[in-house]
Amino acid sequence: MAAEIRIAELFAGVGGFRLGLDGYGKPGDDFYMEPAGPFHTIWANQWEPMGQESKQFAWRCYEQHFGKGSCVNEDIAKVLDEVDAGERAIPDFDMLVGGFPCQDYSVAKPLALAAGIEGRKGVLWWSINHLLEMRLPKIVLLENVDRLLKSPASQRGRDFAIILSCLNRLGYNVEWHVVNAAEYGMPQRRRRVYIYAEHNSEWGNLEERLLSTGVMARAFPIRPNEKDKGLVYFSIGNDPYEVTQTFGKGHKVSLFRNTGVMINGQVVTMKADAEYAGNHMTLGDVLVPASDVPEQFWIDETKIPSWTYLKGGKKEERTTSAGYTYTYSEGPVAFPDPLTSPSRTILTGEGGAGASRTKHVVEQDGRLRRLVPDELDQLQMFPKGWTDTGMSDGRRAFCMGNALVTEIPHRIGEVIAHDYQAQ
Repeated sequence: MAAEIRIAELFAGVGGFRLGLDGYGKPGDDFYMEPAGPFHTIWANQWEPMGQESKQFAWRCYEQHFGKGSCVNEDIAKVLDEVDAGERAIPDFDMLVGGFPCQDYSVAKPLALAAGIEGRKGVLWWSINHLLEMRLPKIVLLENVDRLLKSPASQRGRDFAIILSCLNRLGYNVEWHVVNAAEYGMPQRRRRVYIYAEHNSEWGNLEERLLSTGVMARAFPIRPNEKDKGLVYFSIGNDPYEVTQTFGKGHKVSLFRNTGVMINGQVVTMKADAEYAGNHMTLGDVLVPASDVPEQFWIDETKIPSWTYLKGGKKEERTTSAGYTYTYSEGPVAFPDPLTSPSRTILTGEGGAGASRTKHVVEQDGRLRRLVPDELDQLQMFPKGWTDTGMSDGRRAFCMGNALVTEIPHRIGEVIAHDYQAQ
């Protein structure tokens, strides 16, 4: 690799990977963030489906912070087709990063009938795979929801197995770890799977890589789960079409546990718990003073019964539009949210004044209110006010609901940088 680790960022959102790895600004700046190492994002892509200009608010936020032309705002599949055709170029890079949606990853054709692997149109994993086939960067770091390890219900774990098979076919070894940010001291309970891969690397022993020597194991130390200490072993082939047809058939649960390693197609996985003894941030740590909260975020006392009903536990008879009667039940949600522990997961619908089961509500100075966007920014460990770029409350909340906790790629980046500097 070159003197710096050059990054291409897909599905960039408002820049979570870039903030966590490259850092931002200078000490003393309002938005300063420490870099994780010699990382330099040289190309990025962000595109909201359907293409309406009004929907590209995350991209506008990204460019406002990182500069005009810092992020390509076009459909990534179209961009890569134009690169293939020689109509545009992507600069050389060493590391590919991105947080991509959990979708149906099925392969449309077997290897024998296609020059490469072709997946269903619009499924964004295949754009990642396309760019990997084109460039084979040394390092890959991806983020997804943890249900990726279990989907779809008809073939538990098949979608993740397809991804591993694609990476195996291209010569990558892989680690994955479901990180709950709160278990490592961060202010939000947010579980996401992080996938780390290296091209043509000697990783040694599977078990040692999983438990101690791996990038993920050093960034986020683990210990075997007390109730489920067993290691699970199996292999992943290098033909994603075959994996599509066979993996997970007849399994009630996925073979994939919350952490694992694949070396040359051989997989070890286990259920693990976080090993962390540092400080813990809480929801209360990010609250702004009550005097800084706009009036529309305070909940009118006449609306509190609606919030109480939606947040409460319930078991009630309901009838469908077709006339079918069923019993609907759900447990209670804390109301208001406790300030002495990490927050619940931020969702994209956090904005707007309407009562909701999933929105956060805090008590401050004896009154109830929703979280303001600056607090949502900080729960994802972005600088306070990062999304204050002319967006509405709802759009700022949407951006944070789709974002990642920036400290997670930062800690992974510190380990990558340490290994890079030791070479």
